[in-house]
Amino acid sequence: MKVHDLGPPEGSRKAPKRVGRGTGGKGGKTAGRGMKGQKARSKVPVGFEGGQMPLQRRVPKLRGFKNPFRVEYQAINLDTIEASGLDEVDPGILLEKGLVHKGAFVKILGRGELSRAVTVKAHAFSTSAEGAITAAGGTVEKLPLPFRVRPAAQGNQHTNR
Repeated sequence: MKVHDLGPPEGSRKAPKRVGRGTGGKGGKTAGRGMKGQKARSKVPVGFEGGQMPLQRRVPKLRGFKNPFRVEYQAINLDTIEASGLDEVDPGILLEKGLVHKGAFVKILGRGELSRAVTVKAHAFSTSAEGAITAAGGTVEKLPLPFRVRPAAQGNQHTNR
């Protein structure tokens, strides 16, 4: 079989109605366009609304999407914890050290190595980070997020929140 042998399945495509082929048959003379008027003649573009701004130009384009329920974490890697020299890590201590912003949700990621036992409290952990902390003899404690199902939506009814 070659590309030029391909075609639609039998009966799936219907031939278009041939109109305007004389008054002898159906669809002759006015060819389903009615009597006179602009729409009976040629050269009226599809979607033309008599000079009014057409629908396709009236409606604004959808430029992206902002998920109102996105939870954004601030990442801290294991090498950062190792370099800090701390034995206990939580968002408050990281804020004092200047490693995270105020009110940030902290996620611990697995880049780097841990050489000592560390107690880590954070809002989220990657699987590799959790494994590395427990392998080094440390403990992992997941802090609860301040919302139950999803964060509060930002913006108002006029924004694409």
